[in-house]
Amino acid sequence: MRYSDGLDVRIGDQVLSYELNRGTIVALIDRGEYSAKFPQAEWSYLERGVLVETDFGGLVHYPNGFKHDELSLIARAPDLE
Repeated sequence: MRYSDGLDVRIGDQVLSYELNRGTIVALIDRGEYSAKFPQAEWSYLERGVLVETDFGGLVHYPNGFKHDELSLIARAPDLE
């Protein structure tokens, strides 16, 4: 999954939803990538999509990923390597 600028989506990325609200990418279900706060054992039942922890409505599930106009990257997650 990529943002409109071509960058890969990463766990921990800070995003802006519809240019209004902030959130953090916490799970990339299709890739089997989950943050420590949202572990695979609890969220893999969703089977696909992206989870974003938002400042406006808690956890939001984008079951089919997101469209380029829905989420935009505002701050890259730090490299963990």
